[in-house]
Amino acid sequence: MAILIDAPRWPAHGRLWSHLVSDTSLDELHAFARAHDLPGRSFDLDHYDVPDAAFDRLVAGGAEFVSGGELVRRLIGSGLRITARERRGR
Repeated sequence: MAILIDAPRWPAHGRLWSHLVSDTSLDELHAFARAHDLPGRSFDLDHYDVPDAAFDRLVAGGAEFVSGGELVRRLIGSGLRITARERRGR
């Protein structure tokens, strides 16, 4: 069981963003996010979008830093991944 975070490299709103996921359950992910004061509005179906300013704090709090590719592989492996097709259908 792990909370995973990739490098802040996704630009939006004048800053860079990371993705925060669980390789086990959404309950685990939401609990970690609450414990680290991430707003619920940053949740996007299978991950939280995390601003670069929060990256070091989340890693220090227990998130495992992994590459973007590793994060996606483990998210898919968990069965929690929401595909682009599923996102369009929401």
